Amino acid sequence: MKTGLIFDMDGTLWDSSENVAASWTEKLRALGYDELIVTRQDIMGVMGLTMDRIAEIIFARQPEEKRMELLDQCCEYENDYLRKHGGVLYPDLEKTLLRLRENYSLYIVSNCQKGYIEAFLEHFGFGKYFDDIECYGNNLLEKGDNIALLAGRNGLDRAFYIGDIQGDYDATMKAGYEFIHAAYGFGRIEQSVPELERFRDLPELLAKII
Repeated sequence: MKTGLIFDMDGTLWDSSENVAASWTEKLRALGYDELIVTRQDIMGVMGLTMDRIAEIIFARQPEEKRMELLDQCCEYENDYLRKHGGVLYPDLEKTLLRLRENYSLYIVSNCQKGYIEAFLEHFGFGKYFDDIECYGNNLLEKGDNIALLAGRNGLDRAFYIGDIQGDYDATMKAGYEFIHAAYGFGRIEQSVPELERFRDLPELLAKII
């Protein structure tokens, strides 16, 4: 039986909110939008949403026809910025990935733009730990659909999605797989699910529930 661990990005593997906000503000100034300042709090408030919803929220005061254009330009710049500057990893992340690789196949599914996961992998040299990735920016599919898509094409008999917000749980249930809450992340879960207080504890938690 092939068991896979599918990870969310933001609030689960790292916190990139400060550098994302900095990159967006820098790009907007370069485009002449000096009045648009994107803060870390702004970014944290939309983490996990699909890109179209993020555009509606962050650029709510801009004409509707300009929102996605601005978002696309900010995201393209963001990918380059994160490839260079990275974000904040949760403690012992790489050591834990090494341990997990001994028994499980590892994957990433996110609602992010195309290139965001790749920037994370490239900056830290983590590509060797993950067998496959998928995101909203590649195919405009919701997270639940992408979880199912990735699990299917990798022949997973059993899969756990590790995420930090209610939307991650809902997407996992839609896909028909099991969920672990990264309780150290950005959100809470209404349902009773396995709770991960620290990323480093994931191997021990899995040993209890598998």
